[in-house]
Amino acid sequence: MNDKHSEFSLFRILDAAINRTNEGLRVVEDYARLAIDDAFLSTELKRLRHDLTETVKSIELSKRMHARDTLGDVGTAIELPTEYERSGLTGLTGLTENSGGSDSTPSGEWDDGLSGTIKANFSRAQQGLRTIEEFSKLLDVDVAKNIEQIRYRSYSIEKSFIATVFGHRELAKASLYTLITAQGEWEVRVKAMVKSGVDVVQLRDKGRSDREIIAVGRKIAELTCGSKTVFIMNDRADLANAARADGVHLGQDDLEVGDARRIVGPSKLIGVSTHSLAQARQAVIDGADYIGVGPVFPSTTKHFETHVGLELIKEVAAEIKLPAFAIGGITLSNLPRVLDSGARRVAVSGAINESDDPGAVVREFKRCLAF
Repeated sequence: MNDKHSEFSLFRILDAAINRTNEGLRVVEDYARLAIDDAFLSTELKRLRHDLTETVKSIELSKRMHARDTLGDVGTAIELPTEYERSGLTGLTGLTENSGGSDSTPSGEWDDGLSGTIKANFSRAQQGLRTIEEFSKLLDVDVAKNIEQIRYRSYSIEKSFIATVFGHRELAKASLYTLITAQGEWEVRVKAMVKSGVDVVQLRDKGRSDREIIAVGRKIAELTCGSKTVFIMNDRADLANAARADGVHLGQDDLEVGDARRIVGPSKLIGVSTHSLAQARQAVIDGADYIGVGPVFPSTTKHFETHVGLELIKEVAAEIKLPAFAIGGITLSNLPRVLDSGARRVAVSGAINESDDPGAVVREFKRCLAF
């Protein structure tokens, strides 16, 4: 670039954009690290900052410094009335009108200004990345291409971040998740569970036709309507919609989260079964609202070739803050071991469904899980 003034302007723009991007990413990283103690998201954000630093090394630092003129920046004197306002975000992901959710917060809404701060800083970083990408094309096309990929990654991390924080809030008080089949006096059992305060009921019934499952599901939706109990359909996103469920739970061989989201839309919960730390991390990246982690112990209701045991529960609890329900053979007798491993949420089937008094078992689980 022969025009010295143009060169000065170019490096001034790039310097400001690089600084702005790093600042935005650091604000979000600090929230992940210090507010929600999420080691996985903190690591992903730190890696993004590191990759940005490595990519822009070819943009000469000395020229950036010589072009920096903060006191002469006309933008520092421009203020908008909303610049210092931070409000909650609406329309992200939430529960349907049939679910209990929170007592007063509308579906999909974050009820404080922290969400606005997070969104503003993700936007700041992404806008900065776009500026770097566009102007670095005048210096090095390879740099521009790498910045483009970093920008795309930032969108994915933002999605994961929002799912983690929002999922945590929507399920903040959810500790007991139960799985049922429509066998015997199942309606009586569900009524007792809901009355006793079970947080989530999942319909898992592979022995029925789609029409039968939808009919059962709609009945469960009626039984949970107006309560704080969330109704989840197992495996099938299409049936979740038809049955008016609050969400769908996916196995590792089912639809991917993104494909399920296209079916159920943005307002329903999506959970994912995970059997390794890598799968748990991927579920976060994919935008799941919660995960199941297991199987912990042999189960009386579902056969598994292997069991991950309590070690995986410890690993997930130490690294991931997305709501995680330990699952697989959990009973009141082995619950203390599960809690000692770091779990604060459990999914239970046989221990409740095979009881003569499911409501009493739910209450006892809830008492032990109180936190």
